[in-house]
Amino acid sequence: NATYAMTNMILKLLKENKPDSILVVFDSKVPSFRHEISKDYKAQRKPMPDNLSVQVPYVKSVIGALGIPVLEIEGYEADDVIGTIVEGLRNEEVEIFIVTGDKDLMQFIGENVYVYDTMKNVVYGEKEVEEKFGVSPSLMCDFLALSGDTSDNIPGIPGIGEKTARMLTREFGSLEDIYERIEDIKKDSLKEKLIRGKDFAFLSKRLATIKRDVP
Repeated sequence: NATYAMTNMILKLLKENKPDSILVVFDSKVPSFRHEISKDYKAQRKPMPDNLSVQVPYVKSVIGALGIPVLEIEGYEADDVIGTIVEGLRNEEVEIFIVTGDKDLMQFIGENVYVYDTMKNVVYGEKEVEEKFGVSPSLMCDFLALSGDTSDNIPGIPGIGEKTARMLTREFGSLEDIYERIEDIKKDSLKEKLIRGKDFAFLSKRLATIKRDVP
């Protein structure tokens, strides 16, 4: 079923969106640098089921048969490879669509860079990210550093949820800016949470930040 679903998705993409260029990126089997930073990173995720893992070579065969390049860089997640490609194309006169349902990659959205969630049939630009999360794409890492991300086991700061993370990033900007101006925070209980959770926050930002320089 996974092979069939993936094939259908790619054929639909080719037929309806007619991209000039397309490539597919896979996670490396070798753990990424994030697992060295935090042993808890994605630790809550169950291993890929056997009946799914055996289909991966078939999926890659289908993609290859369609003439689509496949990239997989040892020791890096697909997100980091995608981020590096996007960064390398930013100054070219092209529109870039990152096809994913993963909100982490929204940090790359900007002029001519979009995230296309085919499952929901939604294209996210800067305006859509601000409407959905209440922060600009450039502050997504800082937002996740404060509020955390349960899907990737990114801790964030205990006691700070999305609403407070949104307020802080809107008012102060990046995580570094928030801590530089921590004395400007009027609410003592919030200031205390930030002080106690500083290490968690900066660890979370490192985990949430997608690399742009994969070799």
